[in-house]
Amino acid sequence: MSQSLVKNLLHLVYSTKHRKPWIPTDVRKGLYAYQAGTFQKLESPALVIGGVDDHVHALFSLSKNYALSKTVEEVKKASSKWMKTEGTGNKEFYWQLGYAAFSVSQSNVNEVTKYIENQEDHHRKMTFQDELRLLFKRHGVEYDEKYVWD
Repeated sequence: MSQSLVKNLLHLVYSTKHRKPWIPTDVRKGLYAYQAGTFQKLESPALVIGGVDDHVHALFSLSKNYALSKTVEEVKKASSKWMKTEGTGNKEFYWQLGYAAFSVSQSNVNEVTKYIENQEDHHRKMTFQDELRLLFKRHGVEYDEKYVWD
């Protein structure tokens, strides 16, 4: 083959530091748009980005040219700066160090998209911690409770 062709769809989840409610409703649209632009610059277009006041979900297509860890690092770094300046002006804004990422098959894109778009409704019934536990279980991810919730 003379070229490399890939399609790696990922569902990414990450939270604000200590899950503080630092993402008010009125800045979410701007934050998600800014993050989408950063994903695009990294050749990893976002299909959908959503969340609530303490965490973000993104469904995106990971570029063949960037590692997942580098992509997440750059999106979080750039959007943290945006939140501190143009977003809320909160100089204390930071993202939690870790993240969770799950592969998504093309046949599940619509389901994951709806899930991300309906985060507000979803979190009226379930905590972030319970949501992550469910995602870990669904994707067969082993984890240590003491490192996930700090």
